[in-house]
Amino acid sequence: MAVRLSRATLAAVAGSAAVPQYRPQLLSPGIVHIGVGNFHRAHQAVYLDELFERGLDRDWALIGTGIREDDARMRSDLAAQDFLTTVVTQEAGFSQARIIAPMLDFIAPGESETVLARLADPRIRIVSLTVTEGGYHVDPATQAFAGDDPDIAADAADRLRRPKTAFGLIAAALLRRRAAGVAPFTVMSCDNLPGNGHVARETVAGLVELVDRSDAAWIRETVAFPNGMVDRITPATTQRERERLLADFGIDDRRPVFCEDFRQWVLEDRFPAGRPRLEEVGVQFVADVAPFELMKIRILNGGHAAIAYPAGLLGIRFVHEAMQDPLIARFLSRLLAEEVVPLVPPVPGTDLRAYRRTVERRLANPTIADTIGRLCRDGSDRQPKFILPTLRDALATGRGIDGLALVCAFWCRYCHGESESGAPVTAEDPIWPRLRERARMAKAEPAAWLGMRDIYGSLAQEPRFSAAFGAALRAIWAEGTRAVLERYCAAESTPP
Repeated sequence: MAVRLSRATLAAVAGSAAVPQYRPQLLSPGIVHIGVGNFHRAHQAVYLDELFERGLDRDWALIGTGIREDDARMRSDLAAQDFLTTVVTQEAGFSQARIIAPMLDFIAPGESETVLARLADPRIRIVSLTVTEGGYHVDPATQAFAGDDPDIAADAADRLRRPKTAFGLIAAALLRRRAAGVAPFTVMSCDNLPGNGHVARETVAGLVELVDRSDAAWIRETVAFPNGMVDRITPATTQRERERLLADFGIDDRRPVFCEDFRQWVLEDRFPAGRPRLEEVGVQFVADVAPFELMKIRILNGGHAAIAYPAGLLGIRFVHEAMQDPLIARFLSRLLAEEVVPLVPPVPGTDLRAYRRTVERRLANPTIADTIGRLCRDGSDRQPKFILPTLRDALATGRGIDGLALVCAFWCRYCHGESESGAPVTAEDPIWPRLRERARMAKAEPAAWLGMRDIYGSLAQEPRFSAAFGAALRAIWAEGTRAVLERYCAAESTPP
């Protein structure tokens, strides 16, 4: 018999899942988190839950909030189950569930004044974010703050009185604390961005600079924005996952999270307002996180981007099914080994070749059911972060780029709007209509695709890349995805 998740039913759930042993009355808030999606609840919230289970730092509980329409539905669903979440960890051969309870409240989107009052509370010493790579109001080509973004411009025009963006809320709260003589909180990004702390700082300060330059200077000089690398493959939750939770564990959870067993969190130890002792539960604190985040973004996230579009063109639904396809698996392995990993700088205490093999094993995990559709999402934001920096480095050092150019060509072909079987495809991308238009132009003239300067910048003027991209795209159209993959995998390695 299914048990509806709530604090009142924890005893009944305990037979099939680990349940929290600490009570909410023992917790007090120390962190406001913006963007309470699956990844946050499978990652940061799990680390805090483990810390509280050890009886440590219970004054660092979470208050959630968000700015998207779905955040309101998330808030309603989580409130109905006392802000509990079932986290199901899966690997080949085992599956285990635990109920986590580090969240005390969730402020609904649109309640700006309530959010600002909470952010101004001296007890809040960290504000963390998972707002996706595309939520930082950054120009894709330059990776600089986009002050002309309509949402940012609206917050600035309103002088941050009723902010609508995550960064508007953060900026307004920091200025309130400054005016009240309260020390600023630390802003901790948990998104997959190179230098995510630096990017968050420039977005907050850039927004404030549109209103008052002296306040922006104070933010840059005073507020801490530590960089961090976060990692745990966490698919979107669908009805499939809810039904599996019911069938396997007898738990009725409106918003369960399914994820892999692997997890990693590397943080720069810059928290002047204090922090929980997360090192006690496996978080690695370092002086410089850049080598770790570059490794993860280029190998794992780059690997995701590499297999997404050929798999989508072939009609493959799940990531593990793509990795079961010998051609896609060989393509990924060769691309990472020959064109990506050699351009990743050394990482302290890490064997990059072993890390690559671990990534390939993780992507092949058959129990996660991560979807190709999720990997195809937001290509206009992800390609400039996960693929193009490696491509630029390869061009600068004279290394081979055939596989990287092929990744770009597969993305272009996918954006044409149909798979190789003729089935319509689409992707959640803010500029999808423009991508589709350019992809259709590029079928006859590949340069039309590279002409999107907001994505490719000066890469279109690189003869070696434009030639390789054009040849790859024409071959995909003429011969098909499998033939092109086969030729790449069979070709002799090109020495650097």
